[in-house]
Amino acid sequence: MKIGIGNDHAAVEMKMQIKEFMEGLGHEVVNYGVDTPESCDYPEIGERVGNAVASGEVDCAVLICGTGVGISIAANKVNGVRAAVCSDTTTAHLVKEHNNANIIAFGARIVGVETAKDIVKTYLEAEFMGGRHERRVAMISDIEKKNSSK
Repeated sequence: MKIGIGNDHAAVEMKMQIKEFMEGLGHEVVNYGVDTPESCDYPEIGERVGNAVASGEVDCAVLICGTGVGISIAANKVNGVRAAVCSDTTTAHLVKEHNNANIIAFGARIVGVETAKDIVKTYLEAEFMGGRHERRVAMISDIEKKNSSK
């Protein structure tokens, strides 16, 4: 699988470890984040990764900032993105199974690196369940379409 990864200055070390972890699982990882601790603007990275997912350049993505929230909000502004913040493995598999999330995010200041690895592995192994969830994901897409024309 081809996976995007993006981060801001708060998450450089964690990004490097998560990137290496995903590569160790056999995935190709494309780095859209920063590699230095110099201050940067997470909305630009969230948008860049969101566009990569929405265009099909990557299959899915992982975003990391201080909390995971700001960068995921930015990514969610891109049509076709369903980014979800995950701080535990239960959320990680449910956002894939129920919401067909195509991006997960977490905070380098919130979860430790081993928990982050567990979150990523759980998300990547989960599969969208379809069924009643398919209808709900379609409803989310309809809301997005309706509001993008305003």
